[in-house]
Amino acid sequence: MSEPVTLESDGDIAVIRIDDGKANALSHDVLDRLNTAVDDADDAKALVLFGREGKFSAGFDLAVMKAGIEAAHALTRRGAEFCMRLYGHKAPVLAGSDGHALAAGALVLLSCDIRIASDSPGKIGLPETTIGMPLPVFATELARDRLSRRHYTRATLLGSTYSPAEAVDVGYVDEIVPLAELESTVIDRATAYADAISPTGFATTRVNARQATIDHVLAGLDADVGEFTVDG
Repeated sequence: MSEPVTLESDGDIAVIRIDDGKANALSHDVLDRLNTAVDDADDAKALVLFGREGKFSAGFDLAVMKAGIEAAHALTRRGAEFCMRLYGHKAPVLAGSDGHALAAGALVLLSCDIRIASDSPGKIGLPETTIGMPLPVFATELARDRLSRRHYTRATLLGSTYSPAEAVDVGYVDEIVPLAELESTVIDRATAYADAISPTGFATTRVNARQATIDHVLAGLDADVGEFTVDG
């Protein structure tokens, strides 16, 4: 089986791909590999994250989430830390999404600066309250910052999911392009940002804009994860 996470360079752009051949579930192994890829891309001026065709990510590995509350807590913590890492990354982070981006997969989208989706069929959203799980604080904070205020309640408390086209108005993604143009569009956008943006100015502004939220999430992570439950 091929590696579920790969890293390649395209000029000043680091491209991370997630492809486990299935649902692109976020397991401990996948999160380990994602963190290693981000470490190895430290010199990049922009970071790009792609899923596989038809699946950006279906969220946390359900086998782990249903293996017991301690296992669910540990994976939720790892996911929260990874999302905060993307959300506070020193360089612009872009995502190219095809198909489904659900639960933790949608949270990864919310953690990226620019989210471009294909026009393929799929569902994007946070269905946790409809499948027996609460949304942790790190999830509601990301949603509060990135989603439209008009859609916040439906997207979080009511667990609504959306087509890619609907997800633009909600705030999960920024634009829709044909599948055949998805990769080139994301790379072109990333290259433009890498060329135009001052790394120092960006990093300082990132701290000013988001560090208070990141500090709040990480300081309360023990309590946040401790309250997470899985019905059934």
